[in-house]
Amino acid sequence: NNLAHLYESQGRYTEAEPLHLEALDLTKRLLGDNHPDVATSLNNLAHLYESQGRYTEAEPLLLEALDLRKRLLGDNHPHVASSLNNLAALYESQGRYTEAEPLYLEALDLTKRLLGDNHPDVATSLNNLAGLYYSQGRYKEAEPLYLEALDLYKRLLGDNHPSVALSLNNLAALYYSQGRYTEAEPLYLEAINIATQALGENHPNTIIFRKNLQIMRQQQHPSP
Repeated sequence: NNLAHLYESQGRYTEAEPLHLEALDLTKRLLGDNHPDVATSLNNLAHLYESQGRYTEAEPLLLEALDLRKRLLGDNHPHVASSLNNLAALYESQGRYTEAEPLYLEALDLTKRLLGDNHPDVATSLNNLAGLYYSQGRYKEAEPLYLEALDLYKRLLGDNHPSVALSLNNLAALYYSQGRYTEAEPLYLEAINIATQALGENHPNTIIFRKNLQIMRQQQHPSP
């Protein structure tokens, strides 16, 4: 599994897939079909397929993982919330927004009930739901969720955490989409600064944040 994750992060999908499949088979043979680790393995394989745009192959794996977790852990478990988020993200990637929204809402509610309002996973759930609204152009609904997630990350993880940088970037992108450039720019700059310090100049997130700022500036001041 770990080696597969490494290859996946490098985009070496054809090398990652047989390892994920072998790990899943081994987990089933050693622990039986009804074990939480099987659900984790299913999720890992589904994530690989999702990264490749193989959505029709990923969906049954995520559904099986969700069902397994519910049966083994009960409906009220953080891993169930995680599975709901994963399935919602898959539907969002496919533009199946009406199917994704109730899953994100259920995951957010479950996370709050299980972990309390002040937990990083709640911020992540808020970000996920906000991202869905952003994708649909529902900016007024997305903004308070992004702001709440950012505030939560800062309070729980500190001002200079990578999750704060990601949250700033998300909020900046929202403002950029609305033409609110003067509000977006300082957020992009802050995100770049945090990411550079915490992750390094060549980390994918740092590069993405810089590119986002560059695109916005070009939009504001197009070349003649």
